[in-house]
Amino acid sequence: MSAVPDTRALSRRAFLGVSLSAAGGLLLALRSGAAGQETAAAGEALGAFIRIEPDGRIVIGARGCEIGQGVKTSLPMLIAEELDVPWSAVTVEQLPYGLVAARDPPGFTSLYGPQGAGGSTNIPDGWHDLRQAGARARWLLIQTAARVWETPPDRLTTREAHVVHPDGRTLGYAELAPGAAKLALPAADLPLKARSEYRIIGQPTRVADARDIVTGVAAYGIDAAIPSALTALIARCPYFDGEVASVDEAQARRVPGVRQVVRIPGPRAGAPLDRNLAAGVAVLADDFWSARKGREALRITWTRPSGAADSSAALERRATAALAASGKIARRDGNPDAARNAAARVVEAVYVMPLLAHATMEPPNALIDLKPKSALLIASLQSPGGASQMIHAMTGIGRTDIEIRLPRVGGGFGRRLQNDFVAEAVLVAQAAGTPVKVMWTREDDLQNDFYRPFGLHQLRASLDAQGRLTSWAHRVAATPRKYRAAGMEDAADWVGCVDPDGFPAGCVASYLAEFVPVDFSIPRGWWRAPLPTFCAFAVESFLDEVALAAGTDPLTLRLDLLGAPRELPYRDHGGPTLHTGRLGGVLNSAAGAIGGACARRTSARSSTRSGSKPR
Repeated sequence: MSAVPDTRALSRRAFLGVSLSAAGGLLLALRSGAAGQETAAAGEALGAFIRIEPDGRIVIGARGCEIGQGVKTSLPMLIAEELDVPWSAVTVEQLPYGLVAARDPPGFTSLYGPQGAGGSTNIPDGWHDLRQAGARARWLLIQTAARVWETPPDRLTTREAHVVHPDGRTLGYAELAPGAAKLALPAADLPLKARSEYRIIGQPTRVADARDIVTGVAAYGIDAAIPSALTALIARCPYFDGEVASVDEAQARRVPGVRQVVRIPGPRAGAPLDRNLAAGVAVLADDFWSARKGREALRITWTRPSGAADSSAALERRATAALAASGKIARRDGNPDAARNAAARVVEAVYVMPLLAHATMEPPNALIDLKPKSALLIASLQSPGGASQMIHAMTGIGRTDIEIRLPRVGGGFGRRLQNDFVAEAVLVAQAAGTPVKVMWTREDDLQNDFYRPFGLHQLRASLDAQGRLTSWAHRVAATPRKYRAAGMEDAADWVGCVDPDGFPAGCVASYLAEFVPVDFSIPRGWWRAPLPTFCAFAVESFLDEVALAAGTDPLTLRLDLLGAPRELPYRDHGGPTLHTGRLGGVLNSAAGAIGGACARRTSARSSTRSGSKPR
């Protein structure tokens, strides 16, 4: 769905813009308010468009990056619920990344609200504002019907895309749309439905574009095409921080369809990795196959930095040696050393977590068309805001003059929170002076990534004579996640590698979480559910080993440690608290679902708090 942004400079404060679409339908959008139309609350620039066409179709725009998590369906559901329309009448259209000019610094603001995909926050971010978008559209339609019927609006209700009169008469939304577009808007938020009134939220709902996906119609970033764009494949330096020493491109240029061969620089040694990952040579051709054959014909000599001879085996040896040294304490409760010295038995184990590539089904890709004062990017993204910032920084093109289209994404898992492939496309387009579509092969993808960190998890647990857990020590020797990560300079050294407040922290009197950094020259990044994927296997496996040593059932051990339902502080993503009752309820439900004979009910199961979730 497209909309024409207001070309006047807007302030940050939000208002609900109302207009008619070209076809005569009602078009609504939460925008930043112009002077004289401001609301009391700042930061309300959240929402998506609603279009009600004369034929009764309800078109709702989806603002988020759809990476397979379902937000192209779930976010429009929030709007449709409060608009009070049947989901079967809704057509969903993907919105582009939206910025609009503003008078306040930095000179622009969001047109649709948060559009990235990271941290599993799309629903919480849109829960209030997207429902308000639906409620305000419904309010306009009720006001219009009230004028038609000369009836107080508070006597009217809505149902299935119709306004309903007390005597049973109805008016369809399509009939009311032209009049509704002329009305002023309420200054304050409107009442929202009670949970008992939901007809769409919470119901099993088919993915909005499921048919397109299974029939091959759905377009992903890798499918993007524009006239005159050349396909580019890049031969990247196989040594991190290496450079192109020399290149013989003669044979590559002889490949039919090859048009250009250009070099691109890599990051400066030791500098933050905020653009592309590697120096390389790009082959531009009429099609993918020609570009690939041209790349294979290149003869390149690379420089070899000091870390070029490093290996996974050498990394594991360094990590093992590092565990013998003291590290940085992320958390210490009680006296783990004293508890271990007094223990009847000490259980120990070491778990190895390897570097892990994201390996999304759709490899990275980016199509870009750079003009002197504007740019178009079509790419599978998780962070369109980051891509916009990067293009602006690399080209000087104004943020509001950068158009970013958001096709469906073939998997994210945190890989596309980085926009290195967008930086590559910018560099190649600048060097070649033509629109380009940079494509990666699966080999490129696995060899050039922001990998999940490597680490050794050393765990020790102390048991008393009755088999009760008296201390828990979790020491991690790992490659720091924050290595050369722009914007993470002030983060704790153990960020992404140690979960100091994760279970069983707070449930054992003596507890230690410690981090020992291990050097390794390879990029690291967020990998889906970063702390659980890196820590949970080690912790949960070790809990099972402790249960075996204590002669107790693994579920019973966990429930006993959780104890009475309560909230424990949790500082990482998903906090600020961890609710032991909710976690206990999840464990019991899982045990019951698999037929666990040891599953037992606890009062914790019914103890919940909105906003808290077990980690």
